[in-house]
Amino acid sequence: MREEVNMKLGELKSYLKNIYYLNHAMSLLGWDTRVTMPRKGNDERGEVLGYLSLEGYKLRTSPQIKGFIDFFEKEKDLDDVTKVIIKKIKKSYDKMTKIPGEKNKEWVISTSKSEAAWEDAKDKGDFHIFKPHLQEMINISKEFAEYIKEDDKKSNYEVLLDEFEPGNTIESLDNVFTDLKEGILDILNKIKNSNINIDDSILKVSVKKADQEAFVTHVLEKLGYDFKGGRMDESVHPFTLTVGCGDVRITTRYIENAFTNAFFSCVHEGGHAIYEQDIPNTLKYTYLDTASSMGIHESQSRFYENIIARSESFWTYYFKEVQQRFPHLKDVSLDNFYNAINKVKPSLIRVDADELTYSLHVIIRYEIEKMLIDGDLNVEDLPKVWNEKYKEYLGIEPKDDREGVLQDMHWSGRIFGYFPSYALGNLYGAQFLNKMLKDMPDMYERIEEGEFSHIHKWLNDNIHAHGSIYEPSELIKVVTGEELNSKYFLKYLREKYSKVYNINL
Repeated sequence: MREEVNMKLGELKSYLKNIYYLNHAMSLLGWDTRVTMPRKGNDERGEVLGYLSLEGYKLRTSPQIKGFIDFFEKEKDLDDVTKVIIKKIKKSYDKMTKIPGEKNKEWVISTSKSEAAWEDAKDKGDFHIFKPHLQEMINISKEFAEYIKEDDKKSNYEVLLDEFEPGNTIESLDNVFTDLKEGILDILNKIKNSNINIDDSILKVSVKKADQEAFVTHVLEKLGYDFKGGRMDESVHPFTLTVGCGDVRITTRYIENAFTNAFFSCVHEGGHAIYEQDIPNTLKYTYLDTASSMGIHESQSRFYENIIARSESFWTYYFKEVQQRFPHLKDVSLDNFYNAINKVKPSLIRVDADELTYSLHVIIRYEIEKMLIDGDLNVEDLPKVWNEKYKEYLGIEPKDDREGVLQDMHWSGRIFGYFPSYALGNLYGAQFLNKMLKDMPDMYERIEEGEFSHIHKWLNDNIHAHGSIYEPSELIKVVTGEELNSKYFLKYLREKYSKVYNINL
């Protein structure tokens, strides 16, 4: 590129550094809000976040940003990465300039209050506490979509979906989720009809929180999570948050009589965090220093949680150490433990779901939030519809709102369109696995020897190092040579559960 262009690019990155610093501060305040802040601080914290959000809005919609966009759009001699940087900045600018700054501030304050109301409602198991706030989040989400949509033919939900999974459509999701749902239900019905009962009572014993934390910390370090660039805390709902370069945090929730819950939760969040820690510093101040999409992000968390940490090879290496740390397992065989952590049992709580039925939880939420945003589902009827879908897909019904419609925090934070990412993550992850095994046929043998660096390196080289240079539909083709499909995940499930349940799938 010309010298003038390089100089201008340096000026742009210096300007974007201000936005990065502001995001850093807001992320830190957001983490504190959800982890350590006293409840009475919520209203003022919401105002502070609202103020900072307005400042961020000003930076993203300033005449300076418009000047940068105009300059680079006239240039013919831009490298591919710079083209993507300008494309993303312009997309953000075009979107943000359609939203009045005061609206954005108002929305942030309302969202902060909504999240606090959800926590209160969940604690008391009373949906009515949260209902008016949920209605406001739906109204704001529709308003937001109407502001930013470029095509009037697009539904509001599809606009929201694009915020998390760029380029995806309701039509494409409906198609892939229909295949996925039918495949999972077929496997589930065959397992139910097998009359094989796996005993998982060995997992329901008391394990001190300190012992759980010590083991999972050891495992996370082994998998590649850098505690010098992060930390692990507790929260109502586990999450990963990137404060900034060298500060990627995770949280978990310990249950004393269900120690594997926190273990798999930590490994899941660790997968997210490893991705964020691996994104190269060269992409800072470019809008590209983040994941390709939330579906790709979930592919990494669920890859580590399930494809690695629920594999037989993983426990072939780790089970003796687990027996030493948790003496109640000393007389349990590896086969029985492996089968127990992979037992299929339809459950009500998404984060506790087995690997097979997990995607059904996601599809239920996808179908419901489409109706909340685009359809005629009233908030008043939400618990009833939620319960009916659980009965239809999983054969069980919640006994109260706490284990039903109140279990997830997403809608309280105005996060509509995110849920599909969880199921898409399963599909991306299995497709990546198929390619990884072609590149490293001895992958699982090396896991049995306690070697995980080869996995971390492959994921880093092929996925993490790109940040968001590629959109998800581009990345999956760059890495695997194919478009996203459900066949690899269903193949993975059939192979796994054929062995666990000793049946032909």
